[in-house]
Amino acid sequence: MTEYEVEVRVTPREGLLDPQGNAVARALRSLDFGGVEDVRVGKLIRLRVSADDALSARGRALEMCRKLLANPVTEDFQVDVREAVAL
Repeated sequence: MTEYEVEVRVTPREGLLDPQGNAVARALRSLDFGGVEDVRVGKLIRLRVSADDALSARGRALEMCRKLLANPVTEDFQVDVREAVAL
């Protein structure tokens, strides 16, 4: 088994309301950061996963997203996998 670093980015689906994103956009404008038109607030989840290969690690991460890490009705997710670096 090899350890893999997995990053999962979860964001609100396009076209759905993002109250946090709207609040951040308003706050940025009130702080004179003009030109900010659209802000989407999501989450980043980092995992260390043991698997036989990168494809298996990705498959496990996708299953985690579908079952727990993301709401499939309101959120999209992206999974990036790379071999963990030993320290």
